[in-house]
Amino acid sequence: MSTVGLFEAKTHFSALIARVVQGEVITITKHGVPVAVLTPAANRRRRDPKMVAQRIRAMRQGARLEGVTIRQLIDDGRG
Repeated sequence: MSTVGLFEAKTHFSALIARVVQGEVITITKHGVPVAVLTPAANRRRRDPKMVAQRIRAMRQGARLEGVTIRQLIDDGRG
């Protein structure tokens, strides 16, 4: 995986796309911080909707509200 700065990415975008078409993954940084990743479209993995739902349910099981009820949150949001 290659890393390029934002200015270089803007300046040489066509060349970067050509590299991505060849299968390379390129991370674009802004002031050294990764902000985007260019990946070949064919490499995008399709996620099984059932697996996604299962992972969401698993994450939600660990989430608990303490000291506040859902009703209080709703009422506060309606202000």
